Order: sequence, then C-alpha cells, then structure tokens
Amino acid sequence: MAQPDYLEVNGRRIAYRRRDGVSPALVFFPGYASDMEGAKAVAIDAFAGERGLAMLRFDYSGTGSSSGEFAEGTLGRWIDEALALIDRVIEGPLVLVGSSMGGWVAYHVALRRGTRVRGILGIAAAPDFTEWGFTDAQKAEIQDAGRLEEPNPYGPEPQLTTKAFWQSGQQLLLGDRIAVECPVRLVHGQLDEDVPLAVAFRAMSALRSGDVQLLTIKGGGHRLSEPHEIDAILRTLSELLEQVR
Repeated sequence: MAQPDYLEVNGRRIAYRRRDGVSPALVFFPGYASDMEGAKAVAIDAFAGERGLAMLRFDYSGTGSSSGEFAEGTLGRWIDEALALIDRVIEGPLVLVGSSMGGWVAYHVALRRGTRVRGILGIAAAPDFTEWGFTDAQKAEIQDAGRLEEPNPYGPEPQLTTKAFWQSGQQLLLGDRIAVECPVRLVHGQLDEDVPLAVAFRAMSALRSGDVQLLTIKGGGHRLSEPHEIDAILRTLSELLEQVR
C-alpha cells in the first residue's frame, strides 16, 4: 500500500489519502480511536473509485499514521484538523460520511461549512456520546482522576477517555436544533450496544433538515462491517448521491 500524504496542522502531521474525481467529493470521518484504513472507509473509497468520485479520508492526530499522542486528542482538535483538510486538500461541494464519533465530527463540520456540504451519511453516528455514553460514576472518575480506562471490545489496548476530551465533548448538539439543512441519511444497527438506536431518533428530531431518513439494520451491532451491512451503507450512499448531485 502506498504511503499516505501529510498535512501539517498546528505542528501535527495529519495523514490523509485523497482520490481525484468528480464532485461532490466524499469525506470519511473515522470513529473514536479508529482510522482511515477500516473496512467501511476502504469500502467507501473503492465505491468512490468505481464511480469516479473525489474522496478524502484521514487519520485524526494520535491515531493511525498521523503524529501525536491519542491521550492529547480532543473533539475540538479533531474538528479543527478535519476543517483544515477540507479547506486545504479538497475542493468543491462535499458529502460527509461519519462513522460513530465521526458522525458527531461531521455534524460540526457541516455547521461550519454551510452550503458547501450537500449531504451527510451517519453510520452508527454518535453525537454527544460524552453526555449519554457514560454513567455518573464514570463521569466522576474522569473528573477526579483525569482519565478513564475500560476494556476495549475492539482491540487489546484499553479504551481511554481523558478529561480534556470529555470537556471538549461538551459541545453538545442533541439538546437543541442542529442547524443542518442538507439531506441526511442514517444507518444504524438495531442491536447497537455502544450507540443505542434511540440516539439516531434523537438526531432525526434535532436536525433542522426536512429530509432525514434512518435505515435500521435488523440484528446489527455497532461496527456494521459485515458484508451485507456494508452493502446497505453503500446503497444508502448511492441513493443520497443521486439526490444531491
């Protein structure tokens, strides 16, 4: 595999892969502690290649091939990195594709880049997970100890949440109207234990757009990486692109 390109953002080297093609360009936002080489990101990149679409995918600082320490990452820092890449690496109208926490980042990017964003696809999107994703006891430990480490169902390393990330994550969206006007499509697993399906319904209610649709995959969990689940994601993305192009 070819080495990624890099963009320096506030002293951090942010790894990215760009595919040239026609607009609207797809931009993939990974989930928490994930990267641009996951199954969904690679499948969507192949989808873009088959259709001649431009695409950008990248690693947040402290993840994947980007520089930095994961423990220093915050939601605000990763939003800033995403905006820098969008503004400096890729041109024209965009369709944002966010996986898990990446859906939260995508909403913030859409709020900041307005009409340049023509559509959003959220895959098990997790807006505001610092609020609903932790018990009161866990929040207290984050505040008192400055960090929380828990077993990670997706890898050998503990799942780390720092106080800095948690505080940055108080840029909450679901308690108010989310001023996103473009079409939004959400794909969510019925049995997602990390991001309950109720979060997707809350997002549907909060988004200002009148064109928001939710596809629920029966028996699906959080990862949505099985072949039939990826097929459903790509079908949904194809339908969204037909509408916004």
